Amino acid sequence: MPLEILFCKKCVVSNQRPRITFSEEGICSACQFSLRKREIDWVQREAELVELCNKFRSKSGDYDVIVPCSGGKDGSFVAHQLKNKFGMNPLTVTWSPLKKSEIGVRNLDSFIQSGFNHLQGTADPLVTRKLTKLAFTELGDPFQPFIYGQSNFPLEISVRYEIPLIMYGENGEVEYGGDMKNAERPTRDVSDRDDHYFSGLPPEFWLDHGIKAHELRPFKSPENSKIQENRTEIHFMSYYNYWDPQENFYYAQQNTGFNPNYERSEGTYSKYASLDDEIDGFHYYLSYIKFGIGRATSDAAHEIRDGKITREEGIALVKKYDHERPRKYLKEFLEFCSITENEVEEVINSWRSPHLWSFDGDEWELRKAVWH
Repeated sequence: MPLEILFCKKCVVSNQRPRITFSEEGICSACQFSLRKREIDWVQREAELVELCNKFRSKSGDYDVIVPCSGGKDGSFVAHQLKNKFGMNPLTVTWSPLKKSEIGVRNLDSFIQSGFNHLQGTADPLVTRKLTKLAFTELGDPFQPFIYGQSNFPLEISVRYEIPLIMYGENGEVEYGGDMKNAERPTRDVSDRDDHYFSGLPPEFWLDHGIKAHELRPFKSPENSKIQENRTEIHFMSYYNYWDPQENFYYAQQNTGFNPNYERSEGTYSKYASLDDEIDGFHYYLSYIKFGIGRATSDAAHEIRDGKITREEGIALVKKYDHERPRKYLKEFLEFCSITENEVEEVINSWRSPHLWSFDGDEWELRKAVWH
């Protein structure tokens, strides 16, 4: 990470976010792209989507597109649009959360009941728990095993069912700040996943940490030769449709029975994003520790770009919520990982970079925050 901490002049994100870039004027790549989105001919982009659907549309009634979907607002929006507006026959797939939340289970069930064929993949829970603890202690992110499955399970189903088109929601690298090489492309290369989603560490990395090859199999993708033989293509709906997470929430609420949580998520002010896993609060909190970028920063940054709030409002929300520790499911997390609260504290503090954090003998404090 850059040792000099800079904050975007338009939103609240910093240059500590992996792969993000800043212009000479101090504007992050995500904000630059949000301005570019306003110039795109979205009528033409929709015509491109129609052409894509016509290319892959099944003439025999078979599935013609895979939509990864947890029952959340974004995947629900994509699946419903493809089925009801563009006449596709989607097979929706879900990689099981590490530890399912009640609201997540209800939303996924409501989504399926609104009219979708669905497959869910679940790895051996005991292996998942071992991987989660290892990822937390060795990588500083307990969510990594879920991310493996979330990325690779759709590829597995694509090859097994011979459905070459996979349609995701947004390209997070482009929308939220990261590698911009695919900003003007509807697709991404399968090979990008190791760097963009796996922190450069594919599932095989854990073979040296006591996980056996057969235990890792559900978390891995098919061989590249099989993916190429199937001619699998990964596309992003955000290339074809102006991407607005809040509008997706309203759409999913109306069309697929999606409901927000009854309380805001810890570490932020929102109630309708990333609801399906009780452990995701620790994923976001470790991001705050490692990069100084917590859940409120992520939410506020894209809502500033979308014109939902001002930068001043975003700064106030970051100051109020970004530092909040996940407490609601702490007991469940400790039991899931077979770890003590003291061990958790040791792991958290081990990931505090000295250029980001200072310790006065009593408490930790960010050396430089967006409100400074």
